[in-house]
Order: sequence, then C-alpha cells, then structure tokens
Amino acid sequence: MSLVKFSNQLPSVFDRFFENDLFDWSNRNYSNTNTTIPAVNIKEDKDGFMVEMAAPGFEKSDFKIELNNSLLTISSDKKIENETKEGQQFTRREFSYQSFTRSFTLPEIVEGEKIAAKYEHGILTVDIPKKEEAKPKPVKQIEIK
Repeated sequence: MSLVKFSNQLPSVFDRFFENDLFDWSNRNYSNTNTTIPAVNIKEDKDGFMVEMAAPGFEKSDFKIELNNSLLTISSDKKIENETKEGQQFTRREFSYQSFTRSFTLPEIVEGEKIAAKYEHGILTVDIPKKEEAKPKPVKQIEIK
C-alpha cells in the first residue's frame, strides 16, 4: 500500500500522474525564504524516538522547539547582517536570512514532559521517550497450577 500525498486542493488524475520523484518539481524541500529545509532522521527503539536534524552553521539559541498537544514543532529564524564600520565603502553588501519550520505529530505513547534536545556538531537531536506502559514487556512465564 502506498501513501498518497494531497495538497489543499482535491487531487486530480493529472496531479497523481506527476507524483513520482522523476517529475517532482515542487518546493516541498524549500522554505518560504527559498532556503532548503533541514533533513531529518527519525529513529525508534524500545525506549522512545529520536529526531536528528542536520542544521550546520546554526547555534543552539537559533532553534525554537515547541510541543502543542501532540504536535512537535522545530523552527529557526536566523538573520545575519554583515556589519560595516564608519568610513567603510562597499560595492556589495549581502544579507543572510534563514527560516524554517518542521512539525511532527507525536503518537499518544510518548512522554511529552520528558522531551529533551541537544545541538552538537551541526546536528540537532530531540529525544522523545515513550511512556512506561508503551514499552515492550519481557516475556513472562505463567505457572500452571
């Protein structure tokens, strides 16, 4: 079974014909400022989930992570201005503005109050632990009486 992606409009046969990667000319990997959206890896183990986001060149203070009910949102709004000092002349001055937002719907089995994040070596890592009752239990042998 394959998943079908839908836009805000009703899909047409024409839209579905061009849905494979060969014809993918959409802007889904770009933000509103035409910069690429950081790629993510999502891992799951018996204890929880781990979201890894590749975002080199950022500072940990550049990120904003929010949990609203079951929606986890990771965003950044980074503006860099090249400063000029008094008396300097320039023929070109460049500004840099990077902005993105990625949102993930979390399952009910996660412990939202214990989510933790760290940023090291260009990778933002968000640890999302599972609730105790959602973790797999070891096999229990039942004695027959």
